[in-house]
Amino acid sequence: MWRLLSIAALAAAPLSAAPFSVAETGRSYPRLADAVYAIGDGSGTIRIAPGRYKDCAVQERGRITYRAEKPLTAIFDGGVCEGKAALVLRGRGAAVEGLIFEHFGVADGNGAGIRIEKGPLLVTGSLFRDSEEGILGGSDDPASDIIIDRSTFTGLGRCDRGLACAHSIYLGGYRSVTVRRSRFERGRGGHYVKSRAAQIEVTDCSFDDSDGRATNYMIDLPEGATGLIARNIFVQGADKENHSAFIAVEAEGHVHRSAGLAIVANDARQVAGVTWPTALLADWSSTAKRIVGNRIAGRVEAHGTKRDEQEGLSSKVAGRLRYYVMRFREKYL
Repeated sequence: MWRLLSIAALAAAPLSAAPFSVAETGRSYPRLADAVYAIGDGSGTIRIAPGRYKDCAVQERGRITYRAEKPLTAIFDGGVCEGKAALVLRGRGAAVEGLIFEHFGVADGNGAGIRIEKGPLLVTGSLFRDSEEGILGGSDDPASDIIIDRSTFTGLGRCDRGLACAHSIYLGGYRSVTVRRSRFERGRGGHYVKSRAAQIEVTDCSFDDSDGRATNYMIDLPEGATGLIARNIFVQGADKENHSAFIAVEAEGHVHRSAGLAIVANDARQVAGVTWPTALLADWSSTAKRIVGNRIAGRVEAHGTKRDEQEGLSSKVAGRLRYYVMRFREKYL
């Protein structure tokens, strides 16, 4: 009798929980991809237990929130899908809350924690570190917005191996990109934030390049943008591939209007011992900006001159060819 009761009790007891559970159904799955598949074209939240995972997933449909059960205890460590990222997102929308992404590298030099290819994205309270890229969105989706809030990006980027550079954040032609209350530090090449969106907001962030290596701009808006860059702290380090400016506008060409871009109440300085001149803004757009209330120190001027005025025809042509090759790779390879 006791044996029968024990067997019955075991049958009634739930199996030990797998690490990926869908909040709406209570069902758990051993693989992240299984939980994504279970949500399908619906909406749902995947709760991720504390642990270190090599899992990855491709979201083709639906709206999914990927949420750590306890913030910053669920770590995605180097596992990639499609040779791209831990999360490859092209559904109807996604949110990422409290996750850690680290150690991502792939053959094309664009290994990322998140590859956003379509749809809106909200990232909050997450950490991206020691990878080629933090968040990459090389595709264009002019109907979608991306918001990044209270997140940290450290030890990211690269410019080597004859490949197009990787960046801490690189986002394509979305309707808008918003980065708030986030920290960028210890870059390993490329830019800290690069965006081709028509609308930009970068506010209340810190960019600490003091331990950076072979880095470029803090914020690059290569095709122009309107919006607000405000109340950020910028510290330019001594190991730079390009030290000409903190913020660059339309360095690759005019796609979006940039008139009225507001650069307000930022703090920009250089580390001790740096002697080169630089600028808070390098602007190729020839349109008026609102640049007020910024605190600059050292050899930082507020508004630099356009660098392309000093280029010869051959370097301009070579630069445009590199640009077209890069955009082709981003969209089709």
